[in-house]
Amino acid sequence: MTLPFDLRGLEVFLAVAESGGFSAAGRRLHMAQSAVSQRIATLERRLGLTLLHRHERRVSLTPEGEVLCRQARELLAQAQGTALAMRELHDLVRGELRLGLPSMLGSYYLPPLLMGFKARYPGIRMTVVEGGTRSLQRRIQEGELDLGVVMDDARGDTALTRRPLLREEMVVCVARDHPFAHCEAIAPAAFFGEPLVLFQAGYFHREFVEGLARRHRCEPKVDFESNLIPLTKAIVRQGFGITTFLRRVVDDPALVAVPFSPPAWLDLALAWKAGTRLSRAEQAFVDYALAHRQQL
Repeated sequence: MTLPFDLRGLEVFLAVAESGGFSAAGRRLHMAQSAVSQRIATLERRLGLTLLHRHERRVSLTPEGEVLCRQARELLAQAQGTALAMRELHDLVRGELRLGLPSMLGSYYLPPLLMGFKARYPGIRMTVVEGGTRSLQRRIQEGELDLGVVMDDARGDTALTRRPLLREEMVVCVARDHPFAHCEAIAPAAFFGEPLVLFQAGYFHREFVEGLARRHRCEPKVDFESNLIPLTKAIVRQGFGITTFLRRVVDDPALVAVPFSPPAWLDLALAWKAGTRLSRAEQAFVDYALAHRQQL
């Protein structure tokens, strides 16, 4: 359907209706009187209606003009609101970002990055969701999340676009009075000889441990499963098991971080659905995160 009017034509019509004449409308719009008259004539011809009564020195609205006047005000207000919203998005005054994070990163590594981004773009609303790396990957692919931090382990995976974000050491976490606390490093075989406290399946913590076990042909002895970092630390403090964390997570004076032998590293990446065009808010976060990843 082709509309019989455009926004500029409605704007001219409102100016004539509100100012009471073609000359006054022309001055208001910085248009020649003849151009204003032509606009109104074109609008009336396209609508097949007479919108204005032409008097000697002024104009007045016909009943049809009264109806169009009300509708035109609403349409122009909506158009102006839409234009403002688009300009704000273009300038990143407003926007929305849905970000998925593993709990260890969300609690110990990324808060300064998130706060720094928010300080730079205060109008962007951020929703941060915690989850396991596989759950986050699925939610990104299904469009529930815009971006997420996942394990950078799928070199042949084409479902997600990945950008390296963080490389951090995974260490053994034990109570201060545990025999391992005084070791310079711990071999995987020794680690797997202890009762373990691990995250549930689907989290990078659990996948790291299971991958380590496969490489060294060991069988993990899992005595506790918990995705709650404070609970896991409490269990380790009480001597009911040991675990592994990213190094920075072991920030409890009652706990000790001991490297694996050889050292074990975990690579994490910022990811989004492959083939999608990032919004300006999403691209701004990607650019900011990658520019500041050395500070993580």
